[in-house]
Amino acid sequence: HPWCTDEELADYYAVGQCTPGIIAMNTATFVGYKLAGIPGGIAATYSLTLPSFIIILIIAAVLRNFAEYPVVINAFAGIRVCVCVLILQAVLRLWKKAVPDKAALCVYLVIFLLTVFSSVLPWRVPAAVLVICAGVFGVLFRTAKEGKSA
Repeated sequence: HPWCTDEELADYYAVGQCTPGIIAMNTATFVGYKLAGIPGGIAATYSLTLPSFIIILIIAAVLRNFAEYPVVINAFAGIRVCVCVLILQAVLRLWKKAVPDKAALCVYLVIFLLTVFSSVLPWRVPAAVLVICAGVFGVLFRTAKEGKSA
């Protein structure tokens, strides 16, 4: 749907990551707000959450009786793998627009490594700090690049 451009979606996703709540819900709320203001944001949020809520209630009621069967356990193991692959696919699709040059790649690598190794470092780096640092580096790199071309 032409509700937003790829660039806008990447921006919504980035902001959705550093705001409290589920990233998909935050992104949907931003898109709904863009299209129809506050009522659109509310409608998008409820449209995303209500069907899942109802389905989860039904599944939880049914699965309670079958949760210990090996076939159910194995099915959920397969679903977890599928979800990881779907997330990876979304990342790869946004990769070209999110990392357009070597400077952005450097910022990406530093932030990625800090995120990955944050669990073994003596100090944890909060996600909000990483987002702010990435934004600052992006502005600095862009300013330096525009200064060289001028």
